[in-house]
Amino acid sequence: MSDLHLHIISFDIPYPVNYGGVIDVFYKAKALTEKGVKVHLHCFQYGKKPSEMLSELFHEVQYYKRDISKKHLFKSIPYIISSRNSDKLIANLIKDNYPILMEGLHTSALLENDSVCKGRKMIVRPHNIEHEYYQNLAKVESDIFKKYYFYNEAVKLRRYEDILKKADLLLAISKNDEGYFKQHFSNVEFMPAFHPFKTVNCQTGKGSYVLYHGNLSVAENSNAVKFLISHVFNDLDIPLKVAGLNPPKTLINMISNGHGREVELISNPDDKTLDDLIKNAQINISVTAQKTGLKLKLLNTLYNGRHCLVNEKMLSGSKLDELCIIANDHATMKRKIKSLFEKEFDESIIEDRKEKLTSIYNNGHNVDRLIELIR
Repeated sequence: MSDLHLHIISFDIPYPVNYGGVIDVFYKAKALTEKGVKVHLHCFQYGKKPSEMLSELFHEVQYYKRDISKKHLFKSIPYIISSRNSDKLIANLIKDNYPILMEGLHTSALLENDSVCKGRKMIVRPHNIEHEYYQNLAKVESDIFKKYYFYNEAVKLRRYEDILKKADLLLAISKNDEGYFKQHFSNVEFMPAFHPFKTVNCQTGKGSYVLYHGNLSVAENSNAVKFLISHVFNDLDIPLKVAGLNPPKTLINMISNGHGREVELISNPDDKTLDDLIKNAQINISVTAQKTGLKLKLLNTLYNGRHCLVNEKMLSGSKLDELCIIANDHATMKRKIKSLFEKEFDESIIEDRKEKLTSIYNNGHNVDRLIELIR
């Protein structure tokens, strides 16, 4: 296995592993390394610092400053792509002909470069149907300038997506995305998200609260919490805990002003605190307005939490429907929360999760298949 070298082009530095997109990048690269693949990791840098951990883990790690200047806003190429162009990256890649795995449409500009593509396998891992994702961001954004940027970017991304015809292989992250990409491109494979969870680690018994967790600086997530507070927990005598990164002032004010009967906000919890919150909740609730990609926090709650209540959009081709309780409107959510709050979480539910999660989201099986596809 040690004869296989692979370049991975990451849209961000994937350590610390602190949001959905980089979880898949980091644990995929780690699983490949553990199988003896020599991973050459190339990271676009903006915000995060270079990481010693990555240097220890991978065969080679290179960093390239992402150019986040506003000039890219006026180009016909989408901003997320034109801001990740690097001559230094191209110079490094043309030194050999190892296969290249591009993480996200963000890093796919390489497909335009014949000197990079010639004589090697070019693979793209789309993390979303990006134009749909940006269109949905625009819908929930209240800032007029950001709204315009998201809509504008969505139009550019839809047009730009044709570049994927030049890839040898596309690795869709969900069944929903696989269906979409197969309508437009050949050589599409479903490759489930890689993640840090090795064993199902749920507690039996009952918890005393409902938990919502997510990156609260993302409008989609803070809007989901506002919906839960205003329409679901407005007259329930059941405690709701909301945990996540950088909650906006509007959400902090809403909670401190007593909207919802028993709502507690835990801002910027460390990993241990969040793990304990997930593990000890009676219900982990996840709702989204966006039917895109795979929400990795859903895997976290299924591996580590008790009852998992979601709306259908949260599942989005994840093949996890049987392990979740589904509710799509506030009245159904209220009803299901009341009944789940009284229901013991027992060994039979845990066994069911073990069986289904290890069949689809098994890093070991999936990395073996990935290596076959790369070769």
